[in-house]
Amino acid sequence: MLRTLIIPSVLAFTALPLVAQSSANLATSAAQQLPSLTETYKHLHSNPELSGHEVQTAAYIAAALRKLGYTVTDHVGKYQDGSQAEGVVALLENGPGPRLLLRTELDALPVEEKTGVDYASDVTTTNAQGLAVHVMHACGHDLHMTVMLGVAKELVDRKSQWHGTAMIIGQPAEETIGGAQAMLADHLYERFGRPDFVLSEHDSNGIAAGSIAVKGGAMLASATTLTVTIRGIGGHGSAPQVGKDPIVLAAEFVLVAQTIVSRQIDPQEPAVLTVGMIHGGTKNNIIPDEVSMGLTLRAYSPAVRDQVIVAVKREAEGLAQGYGIPADRMPTVTVNEGAPATYNDPAMAEHVKNYAVAALGKDRVFDASAIMASEDVGLFTLDGKIPGVMFWLGAADPAKLEESRKTGVPLPSPHSALFLPDYAPAIPTGVTAMTAVAMGFLK
Repeated sequence: MLRTLIIPSVLAFTALPLVAQSSANLATSAAQQLPSLTETYKHLHSNPELSGHEVQTAAYIAAALRKLGYTVTDHVGKYQDGSQAEGVVALLENGPGPRLLLRTELDALPVEEKTGVDYASDVTTTNAQGLAVHVMHACGHDLHMTVMLGVAKELVDRKSQWHGTAMIIGQPAEETIGGAQAMLADHLYERFGRPDFVLSEHDSNGIAAGSIAVKGGAMLASATTLTVTIRGIGGHGSAPQVGKDPIVLAAEFVLVAQTIVSRQIDPQEPAVLTVGMIHGGTKNNIIPDEVSMGLTLRAYSPAVRDQVIVAVKREAEGLAQGYGIPADRMPTVTVNEGAPATYNDPAMAEHVKNYAVAALGKDRVFDASAIMASEDVGLFTLDGKIPGVMFWLGAADPAKLEESRKTGVPLPSPHSALFLPDYAPAIPTGVTAMTAVAMGFLK
């Protein structure tokens, strides 16, 4: 680990002047790509695919990278159930030097688009539960893929300015937190080489398009899914005294759960516990035997995460005992591993910022803020053994963002049916920044 951290320290002195010298040409080249990349963006936006089903999207990205001259392998990844993932790995080898992993996501969300633009998605499909759902790129993965293809072209055109290996990853199933693990489980690094650095970006509606933001340290929270099953004794709705009503117990648990973070966790340690799903009962005059609840837990610290899980179990069991639930009907709490916190290597983040400033100008590179949303890109760093950085790519219309800050009315956020990046300035900015950073590390 010490060796890999020393590499970017050297780069700060050897590569940055070269990046600065070529930044004007790079920005011009990225702007010249905008017409073709706009077509790419609108195509991807109009043709989204759900997590685990990115067949056409993966094929599109693989074909584009092959056309640029990359050595491409598709269908990389194995899910836990043994099914095939649609991961894409593209390599551009350019002599000896560092290996840089550049990651983009392929999947979309089950959201009905309501933006009203002429390239809006009208795609519908059937989800894993057999329900008909609309599909939309409501998180900007279409923007990420478009930027990555622009970067891929710039790296090909500028091979005389860098050396090493660019390793572009098209990751499936980010939204369901399964794609990164699936690719690693399919021996990603054993097959294609272990990278020296991991670089990614994510669009943000809190930053003006035409700029980026980066920071070292915690960037996104870990994600853990909990299933709490509250059991009771069912019966007729007219005679609740005969049984033990799990719906009432579940309702009380929802309220008590809100006090875990507010009263049991250090206020200086961020955490979020949300009950997002409740299922129980079949008829309005029947007391059911059990109620199932789905919770999501977010935290930066593994210790805080574990503390909240213990508290969830304790509170559920304590309430059940207070209600007189029999010992063989106690609640159960199932913990499903999600994603670790996304942590930006501080030394690498400083270099990313310097390279971006050289390419974009100081007035377009800001200090990022961490959020409680989650990502699985951190898995590619092997628990921090490989330095990694994710930066925010501004996606908000600058005028609308300024108005939002004045009025306090938030802009549509990712995962919203109205989320729509300001793609025209965002695409060339993303291409310029990521290419400059990539070439900075590939020296």
